[in-house]
Amino acid sequence: MDRRTLIVSGLVTLGAAGVAKGQTQLPPARARDAAPPPQAPPPPNTTPAYPPPAAGGEQGRPPKAQTYTEDEIVSSVSDFLGVTAETAGGAVERIFENNGRPTAYIAGEEGSGAFAIGLRYGRGLLYMKGREPMEVFWQGPSVGWDFGGNASRVFTLCYMLEDPRDIFQRFPGVEGSAYFVGGLGVNYQRANGIVLAPIRAGVGFRLGANVGYLSYSRKRSYIPF
Repeated sequence: MDRRTLIVSGLVTLGAAGVAKGQTQLPPARARDAAPPPQAPPPPNTTPAYPPPAAGGEQGRPPKAQTYTEDEIVSSVSDFLGVTAETAGGAVERIFENNGRPTAYIAGEEGSGAFAIGLRYGRGLLYMKGREPMEVFWQGPSVGWDFGGNASRVFTLCYMLEDPRDIFQRFPGVEGSAYFVGGLGVNYQRANGIVLAPIRAGVGFRLGANVGYLSYSRKRSYIPF
């Protein structure tokens, strides 16, 4: 009987010691409540990776414009102005001899009239390789010994035009300096290093020489100045 009592007392003592040991391994309730919550991992980098500027380009400016070959321009002039390739080639060849290969061209239509003082209005699309065509308008006055009026299609070769936005400015020109090849009239306009060579073919009668400018704009303007 004494042995059985001793065994039971020993088991009770061991159980109480195990419970006390388990309790000492748990932190107090206040310590658990004060522990900081687990931190979420940092979000991934969502900043888009943009490619570096193209070689030769400047920040905020498009890369250097590609040029058009003489065959490409002759074909486009012939189709747009409705003349033979031989006629278009005669005018284009002379422009290429003086200026080389253009970086852009404008295909459009215009109307003009003059009685000493003249006005010219037009619209068209600016084409550059690797870029969407852009609509442009032009208008300008002229003064000189100049009479008549005409409506014409215009194919303008653009030289040293690297950024299409640079077309939006005034381009002075001497209309009297125009020459004619196969019925196509050609003259030059220059501004800030950019050269424009309009090739015109149309109907009407206009005779004389004048001095003026054309202002190219994003929107149509009926004020030529």
